[in-house]
Formats: sequence, C-alpha cells, structure tokens
Amino acid sequence: MGPLTIAGFRYMIGGLVLLPIVLLRKKTNAPISKSIWIRLILIGISSNTIANGALFWGLKYVPATTGSFMLSLVPILVLFGGSLFLQEKPTRWQVLGVIISILGSGLFFSTGLLPGEPQGMFIISLGLFGFMAFSLLGRSIARDRQLDPLRLTTLPLLIGGSLSFILAIIIEGIPHLSGISIFIVFWLAVINTALGYLLYNRALQELTALEVSMILNLAPFFTALLGWIFLGERIALIQFAGMLIMITGVILVQRTFKPEPVVN
Repeated sequence: MGPLTIAGFRYMIGGLVLLPIVLLRKKTNAPISKSIWIRLILIGISSNTIANGALFWGLKYVPATTGSFMLSLVPILVLFGGSLFLQEKPTRWQVLGVIISILGSGLFFSTGLLPGEPQGMFIISLGLFGFMAFSLLGRSIARDRQLDPLRLTTLPLLIGGSLSFILAIIIEGIPHLSGISIFIVFWLAVINTALGYLLYNRALQELTALEVSMILNLAPFFTALLGWIFLGERIALIQFAGMLIMITGVILVQRTFKPEPVVN
C-alpha cells in the first residue's frame, strides 16, 4: 500500500472502530447543531486530508528528518492562532517555552538535517497550517463542552479518513493487501488513531491548544529514547542535549506561574 492509502485506511478504520459505541449512546447524546457539523467537517479535512496528506506528499521530496523538524514548528502557529481566534493569550513564560523547545528541537535534529527541495518544504508548510486548524477547531469545541470527546473523535475520522482514502485510490490505485499490511493498518487504526485521538480530544477539554501541541511535539524524542532502550539505536550526545532543552520548554509552557505575594 502507498502512504496515502495507509493514512486513509488508518483514519477511516479508526472512525469505524469507534462508531458502534457512538451509535449505542445515540439516545443519550444531544443532537449536533449545524455550526458544530461544519467544524467537524473542517476538522476532518484539515487534519486527516490536508495536513497528513501534505506531510506524506512532501516527504517524497525532503528527508524525513527535515519533515520532522518542520512539524516541530506547529506550536508557533498554534500560539498565534490560539491567541487570535480562541482568545487564549499565552504568558511570557509560555512564549519563552515555545522558543526554547524549538531551539531544542533544532539541536536534536541537527545531526540529520539535510537541505530539501523547495517544493517539498512548501508542501509540508501547507500541512502545518492544516495541523494548526485541526488544533484550534478541536479546542473550540472541547473547551466549551459542545460535544463529547467520543463524537469529536469519531466523526472527523470518518469524514477525513473516507475522503483521504478516496483520493488515495485515485492517486495510488487499488492497494494490494497482505496479512502483515492489514495487521499494521489495524494496529495503527485502533491504538495510534482511535485511542490516541480520543485521549487527545479529552485533553483539549482541560488544556489549551498550545499546551497540547507542545506535548505532542515530544513524540520524536520518546521514539528515539525507546529505540535506544529496546533496539540499541545510538543517540548522539547533542541529541540528548536537544531532548533536555525541548522538555524544559514544554515544562515552561505547561506550568502556571503565579506571582509571589509581596511582603511588607
């Protein structure tokens, strides 16, 4: 299967896995308004079709390391977007945390960053705005409890996944399925997608879009750490330093700083 087909399958099946639970709870769920439906459609298209589609497409032209580093820039867009559209003004400490985390990310990826073709970097840049829209739209619904996390997860996955799968068939053709490919796709659909996105949308009820996006930025570092522990993959000293700096930035964004009382 091609990368677009895998992505389409993954998100569509992830939504189908959760759909029976949504239908069982249909009688107890409040109806979805037209404005919420519009946002759900935009979430599905912005994340599952535009963002991930641009990422897979762009990686045909740039190294994976460059693509991963570009994804670490999403919190900058979310910072400005959340302030402008959600009125979630970041503190000075949070702005500092974002800057520090970007520096740490650059240090971590510096050993493998290679110049990519401008075309690929432009395509991935479009995907970054898709990820920003996904974060802001999801937060706008979750923050005000306008929809439960289950439906906020399931419906965009079905919408965006189905559209992505149709586009993948047009671009990549009919996939040739094997036992191992089916297992991998179902694992990604159930664990990484259905469960992962459900937890993500639950977190959006309590945390700002910026705070959640910063936590997600730690994924490449923990992947490298697990690879070092279980697979014996080497991590350079400069990468360890980048991980520590990145984590420091995330802590600054998550922590609430209160002024100390003035003692007369």
